[in-house]
Amino acid sequence: MARITTTQKAAAINPLKSSQPLGAAFAFLGVDASMPLFHGSQGCTSFALVLFVRHFKETVALQTTAMDEVATILGGADHLEEAIVNLKHRTDPKLIGVCTTALVETRGEDFVGDINAIKARRGEELAGTEIVLVHTPDFEGAIEEGWSKAVTALVDGIVPAAAAPRATAPGRINILPGWHHTVGDLELIRETVEAFGLEPVIVPDISTSLDGTVPDRWIPTSYGGVSVEAIRGMGAAVHTIALAEHVRRPAEKLAEKAGVPFTLFETLGSLEAADRFVALLAEMSGKPVPARLRRERSRLTDAMLDGHFHFGGKRVAIAAEPDHLHQLATFFTGLGAEVVTAVTTSGHSPILEKVPAADVTVGDLDDFELRAAEAACDLLVTHSHGRQASERLGVPLMRVGFPVFDRLGSQYRRSVLYQGVRDQIFEAANIFQAHPHVHTPESLDPFRDRGESHDGHSQTAHH
Repeated sequence: MARITTTQKAAAINPLKSSQPLGAAFAFLGVDASMPLFHGSQGCTSFALVLFVRHFKETVALQTTAMDEVATILGGADHLEEAIVNLKHRTDPKLIGVCTTALVETRGEDFVGDINAIKARRGEELAGTEIVLVHTPDFEGAIEEGWSKAVTALVDGIVPAAAAPRATAPGRINILPGWHHTVGDLELIRETVEAFGLEPVIVPDISTSLDGTVPDRWIPTSYGGVSVEAIRGMGAAVHTIALAEHVRRPAEKLAEKAGVPFTLFETLGSLEAADRFVALLAEMSGKPVPARLRRERSRLTDAMLDGHFHFGGKRVAIAAEPDHLHQLATFFTGLGAEVVTAVTTSGHSPILEKVPAADVTVGDLDDFELRAAEAACDLLVTHSHGRQASERLGVPLMRVGFPVFDRLGSQYRRSVLYQGVRDQIFEAANIFQAHPHVHTPESLDPFRDRGESHDGHSQTAHH
């Protein structure tokens, strides 16, 4: 069990995390014809928008209530109503996802009451548009919590309660991905589910909304993603598969509200996890595992055999959100590497105790750099903001997560199931090969630490 510690600083130095409202907006962007709306100042929205555009290299639908000084003091209900009505008239979205920010959360407004009042007054004007509220103050949590709250709000606000007896659509299953699953990951998951003749409903689904498709006309809302109608029909699925600890909450909400049972996978980033996922699909469909998947599994085992020589004994430093940290650490330790530095954004997730590392630090990239230097790491694993640490330490960086803005194609990378794990083995092994660790006679001496205690004093035994 990992020991979890939190650094005590007056300010973050080179922050690791991005905000809760960004995570919620990320989830809403996986819904077709949606418009995330930040309830706060323009600056709150600008920072998130810049990160999205730099990462995806795409036009991103994101709006703000543009709170000014007067509204901040007197209350922002008028700004919220004006923003919602303007968005309805100008863009006609199927969904408006309202994400609160620290500015309005600190003031302590009644957002639920405000939105209910807006719906009551403007019901006819807003017909055909779902309005979902998420409490996401910037001063706590990170992307993971924001994503989880947004998906829970989609289930709570759109999926109707089940009637008794519950009507089901044979073969339909809900897939709840984590924020860290890329466009490439979701496409691979969908193909795997469909290979068993099952119908996946992925909520949210960024694989068809942030996949780089260029429409033939200007579309002001999100373009692609799961439809609101499909979300409304989630209660008819025979099963829900949640693909990370932080989407346990929406899976439980769906089970409570619509009676849909669920299975949670903490990771799909290992051979064992991929086997369990495939076995579950085979059980639910009543069909044998397709030959194509058996062949992909064989390719992965061969890649593990080829690659493990390059992982054995390597010292790895990882900085990521809790579920992503767990997936990456499990991947590296499973191939013989050692995770000697683990830094994350928030200490609330129970998955942190399962991270295969001695210590997990809730901190920033400054903590990451200092600990990686002390541990003499062979590889740094984090997003693009870790590039300065890589340059200063002279240690290669494997870019993962969000944001990755100094490389192209990060949204298409795969790290799950047989093909994705195989691809990640090759990527990491190639980095190790390109940056070989030069051994010295002292480092190769198996007895160099023998007879020395932790304080450096001789511990030679006397007989």
